[in-house]
Amino acid sequence: QVQLVESGGGSVQAGGSLRLSCRTSGNIFNRYWMGWFRQAPGKEREGVAAIHFSGLATRYTDSVKGRFTISQDNTKNTLYLQMNSLKPEDTAMYYCAASFRLGPDVLDHHLYDYWGQGTQVTVSS
Repeated sequence: QVQLVESGGGSVQAGGSLRLSCRTSGNIFNRYWMGWFRQAPGKEREGVAAIHFSGLATRYTDSVKGRFTISQDNTKNTLYLQMNSLKPEDTAMYYCAASFRLGPDVLDHHLYDYWGQGTQVTVSS
């Protein structure tokens, strides 16, 4: 079993920064990808960023490229999402997830098997 617990959300003004953390536990070692997703009210869940278990490959959705950075510290079993230059449209519930399968689109939430409970990010203008 795998457990994921997010933290670090909050309320910031546009242009500000936040760093999300996702603490993992359980049998996480055989994962292929870890990802961050977000979902705003009335919208579908959107893939934000993903990182290969090796750390050698990352993927970002276009709207966050150059502003967000995904990283992982395997010694601490923790996934991070550094979010800079935040915009009101970044407001959403953010989730981390783990994928134990291969697929063509690592930002597709259907590929992911385990999910955290989410942490809210609110960006005001």
